[in-house]
Amino acid sequence: MARMIIAVMKPGETEVDLDAVIALAHAAGAAIMAVYGRGFSSSEAKDDGSPITEADLAAHHIIVDGLNALTPGIPVISEESPVPPYAERQHWPQHWLVDPLDGTREFIKRNGEFTVNIALIRHGKPVLGVVHAPALGQTYAGTAGGEALLLEAEWRQVIKVRKLPARPRYFISRHHREDQLSAFLARGAPHEGVAMGSSLKFCRIAAGEADCYPRFGPINEWDTAAGQCVLEAAGGAVLALPSFTPMHYNANENLELPDFFAVGDTSANWQAIFSGGR
Repeated sequence: MARMIIAVMKPGETEVDLDAVIALAHAAGAAIMAVYGRGFSSSEAKDDGSPITEADLAAHHIIVDGLNALTPGIPVISEESPVPPYAERQHWPQHWLVDPLDGTREFIKRNGEFTVNIALIRHGKPVLGVVHAPALGQTYAGTAGGEALLLEAEWRQVIKVRKLPARPRYFISRHHREDQLSAFLARGAPHEGVAMGSSLKFCRIAAGEADCYPRFGPINEWDTAAGQCVLEAAGGAVLALPSFTPMHYNANENLELPDFFAVGDTSANWQAIFSGGR
């Protein structure tokens, strides 16, 4: 099968082999599963030096070392390493953004809904994203201007968002259900709510399994960038609130994101839907 390349966007930017990034995500996932497969108690998993920390760090080193070898000129930001000051980062035309293990509580609960997230950011936008769910044997990938893919075992398929149905399905975080979210949902159309962890929510919308994922409360850039890229490649969008504008990255001193919602069908008038209209 031909290898997938993300094209150079501007002079001086690096060409990246998507399959090589997918291979790094799989290697990190294997390291995580080696820890996951040993078995542990929930209390053990919450302490320093615990399996969750061991799994995080093992995946972190595999990904960061691999990206540095693959694209030595592109800086890497990982959840498990210090974040460079904005005075330095604001001059970066591109950088990698990594969450080695997204979905800590899902890992602890052993429900399989945790992921490895790797994204390439160029000029504030995700242009390559890989989300690997090692316990589920699924990998989602996408590139700006390209296609979104679901990889399972030895096959891969192109995925796309679906048209908004009469009764939409919304993904809701298992662990973040603020009053603000309840009020937001109450303004919208009748819907089915499904709880799900980690960045899988973006990916399942990309695959046409749901229509919207609203999120209120603290969340960091490495939690969303890879999933956003996959969703956008599938035809969806991630919109910041309350502006309903596309979400951008590396624009502030901290890496916290505004409230947002991820959507599948971009032809729907989501602003009207959540203002009580349709």
